[in-house]
Amino acid sequence: MNYKEKALKIHKDNKGKIEVNSKTPLNTKEDLALLYSPGVAEPCKEIHENELNIYEYTSKGNMVAVITDGTAVLGLGNIGPKAALPVMEGKAILFKTFAGVDAFPICLDTTDTEEIIRTCKLLSPSFGGINLEDISAPRCIEIETRLKTELDIPVFHDDQHGTAIVTLAAIINSLKIVNKEKEQIKICICGTGAAGSSIIKMLYEYGIKDIVAVDEYGILNKDKMEDYDFLKKDLLNYVNKKNIRGTLKDAIKDTDIFIGVSVGGIVSKDMIKSMNTDPIVLAMANPTPEIMPELAIEAGAKIVGTGRSDYPNQVNNVLAFPGIFRGALDAKAKKITKEMMLAASMAIANYIPQDKLSYDNIIPDAMDKGVARSVAASVKSAVK
Repeated sequence: MNYKEKALKIHKDNKGKIEVNSKTPLNTKEDLALLYSPGVAEPCKEIHENELNIYEYTSKGNMVAVITDGTAVLGLGNIGPKAALPVMEGKAILFKTFAGVDAFPICLDTTDTEEIIRTCKLLSPSFGGINLEDISAPRCIEIETRLKTELDIPVFHDDQHGTAIVTLAAIINSLKIVNKEKEQIKICICGTGAAGSSIIKMLYEYGIKDIVAVDEYGILNKDKMEDYDFLKKDLLNYVNKKNIRGTLKDAIKDTDIFIGVSVGGIVSKDMIKSMNTDPIVLAMANPTPEIMPELAIEAGAKIVGTGRSDYPNQVNNVLAFPGIFRGALDAKAKKITKEMMLAASMAIANYIPQDKLSYDNIIPDAMDKGVARSVAASVKSAVK
């Protein structure tokens, strides 16, 4: 399929992908009086009397801001806020289609951490939640951490946690198939940026403690502590307890699972062959995985997942973020917690019945709208 020409045409013909529609008709003077002056003064006074009434009389409770600075757009890199707008519009469509959440794209013409944090705080009265998107690491970590502390609405960086939530769900189901226990397995993860760091922490919280992480310079280890930024220093609390050294080739040997959130083509068939029996490979670099699925299978991989839609077992964030925000908004949650994220992972994993699990079916189809409803219900029940 010629995606380039078709994609350009649909965006050009429609002048983008989203629009704003009224929930109520505006056809008569009475309509005008009720929706605007003088009638609009009444909900304003109610909100002024009690700020929580904003959730009763406005769209805030179902409105999410999708905010980016365009520095880490998937597959495209630092293309800037204007070029990132089509992606943010697309994200807004996914929110609406899968979870009925209204979302609005906001592309910021700054890469300054403090400016982004301040802008999000200034915008927060209009929104029930903030979805941070395509902001480069490690700034994205600091931005999310600060906003979660300083705001009273859910803040979620999808590139970190969405990927981690769906990855954990895929691992939960994969372990069922290969009949291995989380306490006994060893994982190699390549990539320690936004997604990789969150995956590591989620795996650890779930109970997988034997993890080795690799960046572009080799295995993360305590001997290099002085060279690391705050993100990698923090990861050493979760990985490489034996403080081994070496390259990706050394890290992947004798592991049960390989997770890639790095760059394409860096894993060889020999590396897969060096893994333990029935290895699980989640090679999620896009558009080219760390190893192509067919090569991984030839090398002995039992289960293979990627970030691509043209192969089985697509690890896709759309399985997570719409339902997470739906559940958080419905519960009027002020934060998205570890417990809520783990509940989302379990809901995604359990969406596939045990008797339907197979090597090519470890994760629900990205287009299955029932997943968001299941995730929303589990997330809502996890709110404390």
